[in-house]
Amino acid sequence: MSRIGKLAITIPSGVNVKLENQVLTVKGKYGELTHNIPSGILVLIEESNIKVTMEVESRLNRQKYGLTRTLINNMVIGVSQKFERRLQMLGVGYRSQVEGSKLTLNVGLSHPVTFTAPSNIAFQVEGNTNIIVSGIDKEKVGLLASQIRSVRPPEPYKGKGIRYLDEKVLRKAGKSGK
Repeated sequence: MSRIGKLAITIPSGVNVKLENQVLTVKGKYGELTHNIPSGILVLIEESNIKVTMEVESRLNRQKYGLTRTLINNMVIGVSQKFERRLQMLGVGYRSQVEGSKLTLNVGLSHPVTFTAPSNIAFQVEGNTNIIVSGIDKEKVGLLASQIRSVRPPEPYKGKGIRYLDEKVLRKAGKSGK
């Protein structure tokens, strides 16, 4: 049995969980998420807990077991608290701005780069150089943050580029003078 899969998921107040025909729906104050439960996995909803179990012990079911529990837990956390990823831009003239649901980056390229936020995802900019991507779906938030970072990843000599706020960039020494 998976150590992660055995743990019960506590349902916070204000979150409604419903299971119909192997489709789990989680509603909270920030939105609604759905997930198809794979075959071989059982989800039991009690008054304030969710338990994930396997129908039959098999290799394929063991592979899905812990993953399904983690995905359900992320859904419950997302609709009650939201997820966010923070990015930092370092470089002369690098700036960003938000107009509605569009994020525009000026990062030293010949053209500005524009990102459009999908549903349930929001952008915020603090001080023109700090970007916050927030939303209820952890996978979409992380994917969009990595796409923004890939526009201009941090380079190892001066450290310029877009990086996660807690990311450490290994710096190289460069050329040494005589």
